[in-house]
Parts: sequence; C-alpha cells; structure tokens
Amino acid sequence: MEATAYKTVAEPGGSSFIINKSRFIGYAAPCSTEEEALAFLASIREKHKDASHNCYAYVIGRNAGIARYSDDGEPSGTAGMPIIEVIKARGVVDVCVVVTRYFGGVLLGAGGLVRAYAQGSKAALDAARVVVMHPTCRYAFDTEYSFVGKLDHWLQSQPVAVNEREFGVQVTYDLSVKKEDADGLLKGLTQLSQGRLEPLLLEESFSPWDEQA
Repeated sequence: MEATAYKTVAEPGGSSFIINKSRFIGYAAPCSTEEEALAFLASIREKHKDASHNCYAYVIGRNAGIARYSDDGEPSGTAGMPIIEVIKARGVVDVCVVVTRYFGGVLLGAGGLVRAYAQGSKAALDAARVVVMHPTCRYAFDTEYSFVGKLDHWLQSQPVAVNEREFGVQVTYDLSVKKEDADGLLKGLTQLSQGRLEPLLLEESFSPWDEQA
C-alpha cells in the first residue's frame, strides 16, 4: 500500500445560495474513476433538466492525472475554471463538483460569475466534507472491565478512532490509528497495561480522517 496521504470528499453533498436572483446549487461527490464522475454529472443534469447551466469540474487520481471542466454555456473561463481552481486549491482529488445555475434575470458579469462559481465549488466541497485519506492500521484487543476507565481516559488524548467496544466476558476494542502513529500507540498501550494488552492487527487500508486530525 502506498504510504502517501491524499484528500478527497467523504460523501455526496450539496448546498445552495442566491446571488442577484440567480440560484446556484453546488454538488460534490467522491469519484475514483472518470466513469463515476460522468455518471454523477449525468445524475445532476437529470435532476436539474430545467436549469440554465450545469457547470462542472472533476479531478481523478491521487496524482490528479485526469482533470476536466466545462462552462456549459456560460462565458468562456467564468464557470468551469473557477470550479476546478477551488478544487486544486483545496488539494482534493477523486472528486466531481457540479454547480447548477438557475438564471434570475440579472446579469452578473464575468467577474461576478467567476466569484459565484468559485463560491459554489467551495460550498459543494464543504457540504461533502473534505477528508484526508491516510494509510491506517486497525487493531483489536481484549481487556478486563476493571481497566476500561483508565484505558478510555488515556485513549481520549491519543490520535485514535475507537470504532467499537463489545462487552462480553471481557471488553473487546476495535480501533483505528494512522500508520504513522501506530508505533507510538502500541508502545503507549504496552506501558499503560504493563504488557497485558495484546493488540492484533486486523487490516491496513486508506481511511478518512478530518483535515485537522
């Protein structure tokens, strides 16, 4: 597994706003292939058949190897380019953004359109929640009930996500940690439990983490 983290969006999302009587709706969705991006674009076009414009941009591949955009009838350079520039500025890949416009009768001018479509792209990315896909290790281990309070308190200060706690004869923890933090976590668990905990590595994969995490 490649060790390089990358940004994408967590889920499909959308957000709308009005500028000078024109309604703009920004949509974004995670797409790992160009086919998925085009399918998402088609779904938005179908949903908004009566819209004045459905402008879009998508960036596919962790190295941003595929990048496409369209003004969909707006003046050249006023829609698709601002959308993709926002995507690039956020460093997001494997994403498709569509900004739909319902014309309200008031011309915005080239500068106004650029700002509106950039705002639509930003709103779309925010709604879809930008996350960082980090190489992640998932571990499981059992512990005694008497140790849970101390363990939970310690975990609150660690860069770890507790996926599940299962209460049986013992308490089984299922947790995830970025690969870069895994060694520190394992050493900390060993010290905290005086060697009694024996975490089992379940899998390594790319998993989403908040941008600031």
